[in-house]
Amino acid sequence: MQYDETMVYIVRDTLFTVLKISAPILLAGMIIGLLISLFQSVTSIQDQTLTFVPKIGVMVLVAAALLPWITLRLYEFTVEMLTLF
Repeated sequence: MQYDETMVYIVRDTLFTVLKISAPILLAGMIIGLLISLFQSVTSIQDQTLTFVPKIGVMVLVAAALLPWITLRLYEFTVEMLTLF
């Protein structure tokens, strides 16, 4: 099977850009989830909303704080993709 080098590059670059943008947000959610789970096991509180609400809040705050960086990465990606065509 023959693959076009340009298409392979586009798919690889797209996946790498998505990982680069989403990694800080997901990492913040994982760290908060770990800390809250540790707190729940120490205090024996088993409330589901105790993990959900802070994780969502922290992930939204991280996304808002990184919005200029995310916008710049998406702009660079868009320019690169448009120059390929």
